[in-house]
Amino acid sequence: MQIITTTDELSQLCKRLGSHKYITVDTEFVREHTYWPRLCLVQIANRDEAAAIDPLAKNLSLDPLLEVMVNPNILKVFHSARQDLEIFFHLSGSLPISVFDTQIAAMVCGFGDAASYETLVKRLAGENLDKASRFTDWIRRPLTERQLRYALDDVIHLCTVYERLLENIETTGRLSWVSEEMTAICNPSLYRLEPNDAWRRIKARSRNPRTLAILREIAAWREREAQNRNLPRKRIIRDEALVEIAAHAPATPEELEKVRSLNHRLAFSKDGSELLACVAVGITKTSESISIIESNPRVPASAAPIVELLKVLLKLCSSEQNVSQKMLASTRELERIAMYGEVDTPALKGWRRTLFGEHAIALRSGQLSIMVGKNGLKLIPVDKGDFKK
Repeated sequence: MQIITTTDELSQLCKRLGSHKYITVDTEFVREHTYWPRLCLVQIANRDEAAAIDPLAKNLSLDPLLEVMVNPNILKVFHSARQDLEIFFHLSGSLPISVFDTQIAAMVCGFGDAASYETLVKRLAGENLDKASRFTDWIRRPLTERQLRYALDDVIHLCTVYERLLENIETTGRLSWVSEEMTAICNPSLYRLEPNDAWRRIKARSRNPRTLAILREIAAWREREAQNRNLPRKRIIRDEALVEIAAHAPATPEELEKVRSLNHRLAFSKDGSELLACVAVGITKTSESISIIESNPRVPASAAPIVELLKVLLKLCSSEQNVSQKMLASTRELERIAMYGEVDTPALKGWRRTLFGEHAIALRSGQLSIMVGKNGLKLIPVDKGDFKK
C-alpha cells in the first residue's frame, strides 16, 4: 500500500496520473467538532496503482493534487461526490473539473434511490467490502494497515464500478443525461455556505412573517459565528433555541434568558446582545417575509389528490424507464406542478421533462389518463372532445 507523505512523492504520483483518462477519488474527513471538515486522507486509484495521500503530514503540500483536480483532461470519478467536492472547493476555492459521480449514474441506470457503494461493488464488481473501519478515528497517526486497506478499497473497486456503469449508460444512450447531472453538481453555488440562507435548513412550522424574518436574522448570525469560530452550529446555539427565540421575539436579556433550550449565561453575554440586536432587525424586515410565504404556499386541499395522482405517474415512469424516482422529481416538485402546471423546476427541464415532465403536464391538464391494463398501469391520451359538459 502506497502512502504519500511528502510533496515530492505527491508530485511524482500526479505526473503518473496525468497519463490516464480517469482516476477514482475518495476522501476521509472529520467534522464532529468543527464547522469546516478537516481533511485526513485522500485516496486515488486507477488501473495501474492506488495511493493514500496524508494531508496531515508535515512535509506535504496538496498543490500538485489540486492541479490534477482542475485538469479537464483527467476525469475524476467519485461516489456520492457532494461532500468530497465541498472539501476541494474550500481547500482551493475551485471545484474539480471533469467529474463523474457513480451514485448519480447508478440512479440513472435503475439501481434505486441513492445506491450505496457497497451495493454497487457487490453487484458490479462481485466483491464484498470490509466496512469495520467506517467509523475509525482518521486523525490519529499512524494509520493501521486495516484502515488503509479499507480506505483504498473505496477507490480500487470504484474503477470497476465506473467502467460497468459507463458501459450501461453508453449502451442505453443516457450519457447526455448523466452529463447534465454532472454539470449540476459542479455548480459552485451549491458549495458556498451563505449565512443569509441558513434559516432554510431549520425546521420551523410557523409561517408567521415576523417569526420568519427574525429566524433569518438570528440563523445568519449563528452561521457567521460558526464559520468564524470553526465550531459546529449547535455549539453556538441549537436549532430549537433559534426557533423559540424567533417565535417569542425577546427584547431584553431577561426575556432571552427564559428561552428553555438556551444556555442561560448566554443571555447576558456578548452573544446575547448580538442575538437581541438581530431580533430587532428581524422585526423591521417582517414585510420582506411575506413574499417568501406567498412564493411557497401550502398545498391546498383541492390540489392534494392531483399530487397523489402525479406520484402514481412518477412511479410508472420510473418503472418503465428504469430510472430512480428521486432522480425524476421530488415531492415538492410534484406539489408545485399540481398547483401551477408549468413552473421553473428540474422535473420540467432536459431529459426529465422527456421522461416525466411532459406526461405530468398532460395529466394535470386532462390530456392524459392512467388506466389499469392487463399488464398493469398504462397511459392513455385523452381527446377532450370525447367529454361532454
